[in-house]
Amino acid sequence: MPVRLVRLHWLGLLPVLAIWGCALARVLVDPTPHLPILFNWTPSLPYTVALLHYGHPPILQRGDFIVYAFAGDAQRRYPGLRAQPFFKQVTGIPGDRVTVMGRQVFVNGVSMGLAKPTTFDRHPLNPIAETVIPPGYYYVQGAHSDSFDSRYRESGLVPMRQVIGKVTPLF
Repeated sequence: MPVRLVRLHWLGLLPVLAIWGCALARVLVDPTPHLPILFNWTPSLPYTVALLHYGHPPILQRGDFIVYAFAGDAQRRYPGLRAQPFFKQVTGIPGDRVTVMGRQVFVNGVSMGLAKPTTFDRHPLNPIAETVIPPGYYYVQGAHSDSFDSRYRESGLVPMRQVIGKVTPLF
C-alpha cells in the first residue's frame, strides 16, 4: 500500500478517535451536562428532549422532573456511574412514607412498582429500606419498569445537594 494511502487512512480515523476521546472525557472526567438542552436516549422517561434549569430550586414538588448527579451505592460496583446525570421524576418528598411489601415499593400507599431482584448482568438488587423521607431528600422514579431509581437500595433517595437542576420536558 502506498504511503499516501496509509496517511489518508489514518487521517480518516482522526475524527472517530476525537469523538471517542470526547465521549470518554465526558464519562470519566466531567459527566455534568453543561448545555441547557438535554437528550434522554433511555426508556426511563417518556421524554426525549428537555430544557434544564440549572441550580437548586427552593423546593421540589411531587411530579417535578430533575437531573441529579448519581451518588448511590451502585457506584462501588459500577464506578462509571459516579456523578453521572440521571433524569427522573420526583415521586416522593420529605415527610412521605416509603413502605415495602416483598419487592413491591410504595410511597404513601401508592405503588411505585416492583424492585427487580437482579441487574441486567445478574448482580443482586435490594429494595429500598422502609423509611420516612427525611428533609432534603427525594424519592425519584423513571417511567419504565427497568429504570434504576429509588426503588433500589443501591440507588436510594436523592439528596438535594446532588440535584443539578429542574427539567422542563419539551417532547
